[in-house]
Amino acid sequence: MATGKDRQKQLAREHHERQMQRRIEREQRAKRTAIIGSSIGVVVVVGGIVTAVALLNGNSSTDAASTPTPSAPETSMPSTSPSQVAAAAPYDPKTGKCGYVADKNGTVKDVGMPPAKASDKPATKTLTFTTSLGEIQVELNNAKAPCTVNSLEFLAKKNYYDGSKCHRLGNDKFPMLQCGDPTAKADGKGQTDGMGGPGYVMAEENLQGATYKRGVMAMAKTSAPGSTGSQFFLVYGDIGLTPDYTPVGTITKGLDILDKVNKAGVITPGPDGTGAPKETLQLKDVTISGKS
Repeated sequence: MATGKDRQKQLAREHHERQMQRRIEREQRAKRTAIIGSSIGVVVVVGGIVTAVALLNGNSSTDAASTPTPSAPETSMPSTSPSQVAAAAPYDPKTGKCGYVADKNGTVKDVGMPPAKASDKPATKTLTFTTSLGEIQVELNNAKAPCTVNSLEFLAKKNYYDGSKCHRLGNDKFPMLQCGDPTAKADGKGQTDGMGGPGYVMAEENLQGATYKRGVMAMAKTSAPGSTGSQFFLVYGDIGLTPDYTPVGTITKGLDILDKVNKAGVITPGPDGTGAPKETLQLKDVTISGKS
């Protein structure tokens, strides 16, 4: 028969277990949407970019992207870890369908799910970012990343990106600007920047021989496969990342805008010199043209 002391011990044990669970959930949130660059030793977490050695299990809210991942693709995540999300199926050329999977981790701006039906034709489409600093255009590789392009087109039509700010500027060794979190404040103070997502994830595409040179637009993600969401990074230098992040297109106009943002630097540099950019780049409108 249980005594009062036994009951107290049980309650204390349950309280401790709840605390540990909350701690695990906070750590999982901190890993959301991150980019891990093995050759440069940098991890981009939801909240920012940190050195891989120090922050593989760190908290992004203090170290400042599952997603590009530059920032992971992240900090403050919900209770479901990326590993608990069902695997997203890649594009099936026979059926023309993509396997988008619901994922409510992070701060979700829910605009629904993209249509499963996609097409790898035409081979390219043109994405236009109308920003506070001018126009940026990207030639999207629809032939090799149809599910990603389909998702971007869906989000653009839903005005998902409109009014959002690019929240993470890299450094000399990690020259990229991360965008795509519609909830980011990008003021150097927001500890949840990089946590935003559309409520679904997809499989990575176009990875064979992928490189991340100046002019590449790629998708951010966590370290887990099939964790690509809405966040992306625009590369204005050369990054030695492993081929794990969907290279979705090539910037054909607006690299000078990225250079301007880079030149201005960051508001509050993190340990590695990265952070929210001083020169705010706000996405006012996003359109994609090129019909099947």
